[in-house]
Amino acid sequence: MRINSSRRALTMLADVCMSVTLAGVLPVFGQPSILIRNATIIDGAGGPPIVDGAIAISGSKIAQVGPAAGVQTPAGAREIDAAGKFVIPGLMDANVHLVLNMTIEFHARYEDRYEDLIEEAAQVALRNGVTTVFDTWGPLGPLMNVRDRINRGEVAGSRMFVAGNIVGLSGPLGPDFNQHAATAASQAFVKRINQLYEENTGPDLLWRAPEQVRAEVRKYIARGVDFLKYAAAGHGRGRSSFLMFSPETQRAIVEECHRAGIVAQTHAMTVESLRQGIEAGADMGQHVELTGPEPMPDGLIKLMLARKFHAAVQPFTARRRNMMIEDASDPEEARQITVSQENIVRLIKSGVPLLLASDGGLRNPDEIAFQKPRAGIDRPFELREGPFLWLQAMSESGMAPMAAIQAATRNVAAAYRKLDTLGTIEKGKTADLVVLDADPLQDINNVRKIALVIKDGRIVDRDALPLKKVLTAPRPQPRPASENGR
Repeated sequence: MRINSSRRALTMLADVCMSVTLAGVLPVFGQPSILIRNATIIDGAGGPPIVDGAIAISGSKIAQVGPAAGVQTPAGAREIDAAGKFVIPGLMDANVHLVLNMTIEFHARYEDRYEDLIEEAAQVALRNGVTTVFDTWGPLGPLMNVRDRINRGEVAGSRMFVAGNIVGLSGPLGPDFNQHAATAASQAFVKRINQLYEENTGPDLLWRAPEQVRAEVRKYIARGVDFLKYAAAGHGRGRSSFLMFSPETQRAIVEECHRAGIVAQTHAMTVESLRQGIEAGADMGQHVELTGPEPMPDGLIKLMLARKFHAAVQPFTARRRNMMIEDASDPEEARQITVSQENIVRLIKSGVPLLLASDGGLRNPDEIAFQKPRAGIDRPFELREGPFLWLQAMSESGMAPMAAIQAATRNVAAAYRKLDTLGTIEKGKTADLVVLDADPLQDINNVRKIALVIKDGRIVDRDALPLKKVLTAPRPQPRPASENGR
């Protein structure tokens, strides 16, 4: 059959594959094999596109991929004629926060619904073609619970890998994220929320010797984290972003990660915090373009290349960046925005492996209602638009479309040591695919034109997601004063 539009694709494919479950994807057991034929395949490995290509999917894996003439139809396979379509690997986001809010009201309202929030966010990401996310700061227990349910096929959602707390930083109602919470809410409530995030890895570690920190990090890793993120610098701009752990302590943290076979990443906000993290042996860094008012030295970029350091960056579209500069509170803030953009351009030219990292979550609609419309223009920290805005911003900064696709797929998988199963369209790998209506190599913004999402070899019912609406549910509008008796 020929897919002529996104909606027609979903309707026809659901018919072909018998039924769609309430989990938002096809059943795990007894799922039919799938053959996608007549597509242009952009495999993410960097080679030329395969025109008139085919992908044979058996169960959750890619059985064959290549020119259609050389790909055999699996026994009993359902065929999808994708003529005129383009297939890329499922998108991957290297930095998300599936629970993203630091206000007292938010945590008071949703304290007992974190898992619902996480499921909803993971489903919003999946609906938009992001088949894998790496949550780099959040409540570890609820995150692991949802991660495991998704892995067992009990609920739909992007594949999740989680870190829990940023080692050395507070929870959402602590000094690193909301310094006023302790004076506006009860001590018991603030402590309860922060402990859910911090467990044994909060700011108290900053007082301890390297071997004491090592012991606590080892204990935290044993909780079941997939990777670890630690604070080489504080959170925020200005003095709050200065150095945190000593170089000796950073080395101890990284050594414990590598001993456990997991990736260590740094939260860096300055030139020196980034340099120390790289020299400590960290595998990757988040928002590495943020170096304050001081540009990234050439020597630091050479160090990244020499250490094969993976760099996650958070660019802004030109429209958003110009607006931010106009609204800057002082010349130094405007300069920091300009310096960050210059750093991104230099990193693109240097060949340092870059990663799509939206820092995205779902915003609280109560906060959105009281923000100026201008604040929402090209806002990149969203699970809906964030990955698309990242690709647009990097294209505007000089990144070629093929490189951008790899930054959103292969590079992320490589950075997190998942490239043996994820990140590219190759035989034997997990069948995570996005089928597009237009060519992303002609215009990277065509990644928005999604016809179909496949995760683990199952077709995603995008229209059904998210299943349980919490933050995405419509909010009741306040009644006019006359209706309230005033």
